[in-house]
Amino acid sequence: MPQKPNRKGNSDDEPNQMIQPDEDGENDEIGQSNIKTDAWLATYGDMVTLLLCFFVLLFAMSSVSEQKYLQLTESLKSALGKQQVPEAGTREGLQFVDKDSEKQPEAVDELGGMIKKEVDNIVSEVEEFILYNKLAGKVKVEANELGAVITLSDIVIFPSGESIMTSAGFEIMEKLHKILEQFAYHIKIRGHTDNVPVGRSSPFRSNWELSANRACEIVHFLIQRGVEPTLLSAEGYAEYRPIDTNSTAEGRARNRRVEIVYERNAISHGLIQKHDGPIDIIRGGQY
Repeated sequence: MPQKPNRKGNSDDEPNQMIQPDEDGENDEIGQSNIKTDAWLATYGDMVTLLLCFFVLLFAMSSVSEQKYLQLTESLKSALGKQQVPEAGTREGLQFVDKDSEKQPEAVDELGGMIKKEVDNIVSEVEEFILYNKLAGKVKVEANELGAVITLSDIVIFPSGESIMTSAGFEIMEKLHKILEQFAYHIKIRGHTDNVPVGRSSPFRSNWELSANRACEIVHFLIQRGVEPTLLSAEGYAEYRPIDTNSTAEGRARNRRVEIVYERNAISHGLIQKHDGPIDIIRGGQY
């Protein structure tokens, strides 16, 4: 009889026979090894994005104004709750920049420009006065670190060894005080002499008194012409502030002088008062 085909043949005879998993689950491990395990990249990307946003926020808050910060805190309060948002940013490493302190350097620069303009105006007016009245060599004006300095030679203003103005001195001061009236700032009148001692018949004890009395003579003249006394002061320096040598006649003549000084500090003080600004923007100087 012909034999029946063996249905339990070898694996070669049934190549499509399914492989059954064994009891140890070895086949499960083979299947799982084909799954990609890069899901951690999504979490890493989220973390990097959050860090970027965090540092951008820190940068933005480092230069934030107080008004913008208050708007931000109100927004965070509504989102996170009031207890989670600090009222004072300084405790969290934030420091507000005082707007007044930011404006102060600008105010000082602006004030310095105004002072320079006033000094230049004084010098320009007096130079025109000197040119028109042909007083070159007798009256001089200059701008220096002190301010605007008008120098009057004692040859044209005072007789030798005296403190009463000459008629020519009165004439010059009559014209000059009209210019001074235009600039209502504090004026210092400074008297100077050479090193030649006063004579025995002089009413002055020394050059100190002579220089101070000459300065006072100019002060009294200006007061009589309507200048506010609080804007005037008189100083005498005798021979101790020379601008030339005392060993020659020409040098001594230059040293004998009266100076009318508009100090920069005095001008700044006057400008601040005119503009109702804070007096302590510029410190220094006595008025």
